[in-house]
Amino acid sequence: MPTVLILIALAVLLWAAFAFNRLVRLRNQVKNAWADIDVQLRRRHDLVPQLVNAVKGYSGYERGVLTSVTELRTQAMALKSPAQLGQTETALSKGLTQLLAVQEAYPEIKANQNFLQLQHDLVEVENNLQYARRFYNGAVRDFNTSIQTFPDMLIANVGGFHEAESFSADEDDRPVVKVDLS
Repeated sequence: MPTVLILIALAVLLWAAFAFNRLVRLRNQVKNAWADIDVQLRRRHDLVPQLVNAVKGYSGYERGVLTSVTELRTQAMALKSPAQLGQTETALSKGLTQLLAVQEAYPEIKANQNFLQLQHDLVEVENNLQYARRFYNGAVRDFNTSIQTFPDMLIANVGGFHEAESFSADEDDRPVVKVDLS
């Protein structure tokens, strides 16, 4: 009988170690995925002032858009919460879309190589950011599911694991914004 109890205790300890290590791996995956988003957001934030400066010379009438984009960039750089940052970044995306639309009102911008390169770089960053968001939210989903399901939740509670926030837009901001890049 004591041998059976020892085997059961050993099996429980092995399971606990396995579950704890899996939760650590998932938590680290969430952190790594957030770091990927952070890199893309920094690239985007670095492009914003350059894009604003490229448009400033052509558009005396677009000051509101330029000011809004600059303020949103500053706000976004100060936020750390994925949920709050998601909302601000969605607003920044809309502002950048308006900024890129300035080329329709000022055709001479279309011929500006600097503007065209910045536009290309921004599209590339947006595509990378979209991928990074999907990966991050998938990692958050897997991690949160693990810490909420039995029996892993027992280890999560003891080990101090807490739910991670998703990086998402507001319900009102979900429609696709059309950008004319021609």
